[in-house]
Amino acid sequence: MYVDDDNKADYLDRFLNKGLSMSFLKTKTLATTALLALGASVWALPTSMFAGLAGYKNVANTPAVSPNPSTTAIAAITGDYVEARTAAVFAGACHYNGEYVTTGRDALMAWNFTSGTQDGVSLAGVRVMAAVSSQENLGDTSAAHTTRIVVDASASTQQVDAVVSLLKGQCGDALGTIVQVRRAPITFARADEGYSVSATDFGTMNVKYMPDNACCTQPGNVWYSPLSPIQSRKVGFTELASFTGDANAQWYRSEENSAFYGQFSF
Repeated sequence: MYVDDDNKADYLDRFLNKGLSMSFLKTKTLATTALLALGASVWALPTSMFAGLAGYKNVANTPAVSPNPSTTAIAAITGDYVEARTAAVFAGACHYNGEYVTTGRDALMAWNFTSGTQDGVSLAGVRVMAAVSSQENLGDTSAAHTTRIVVDASASTQQVDAVVSLLKGQCGDALGTIVQVRRAPITFARADEGYSVSATDFGTMNVKYMPDNACCTQPGNVWYSPLSPIQSRKVGFTELASFTGDANAQWYRSEENSAFYGQFSF
């Protein structure tokens, strides 16, 4: 190819630049290939050769980290619950309105704990009864409540303290001021037909299931909520409920839909 004198300098510059660029690309390619080969060789070395290097961590030999106790799921405290009041909890509107201003100021509550711990103390097998009283119907949440509690005689001192602490936390508003905590033999039975609960010199409840689940098919006639949190609450028929733990405040009710029952999970 003929190049005149005027274009020789320009042609020479382009030729040299192209040669340098090609040389640079070849050098870069060779360097990259060498680095990849070196990396493959290092990867193939045994991990023991790196044990002394700062910051090296052999994941395969790293011990498993134990879960933080504070983040471990806490098992629920579970069991059966039943209560009976001095007013019908399932009735027609006229019946409810009539009782609301004249009665319904007392109730018996009972818990049978089947599992769980409180303050590090097992509550499995602990049985408790409580008698709550107010100057107004228990449906009036603004009225003050007072409560007497009985824990089964077989419970230890630690269990008594733990279960009372638990009930204060779960049912504090319903219980109000706890004026007495004592022990007595308690029986708590759940059978095919209902519940039977009794505490010596304190109270008794015999509550039957409603076979037709009328409280579920007519929820508009249920006027109160259980005094203790429970799951899938049902209305029970009270054959008998009586409180004898205070000679000046004894009461007796029978043959009415004045009970709630169900399972609790705190």
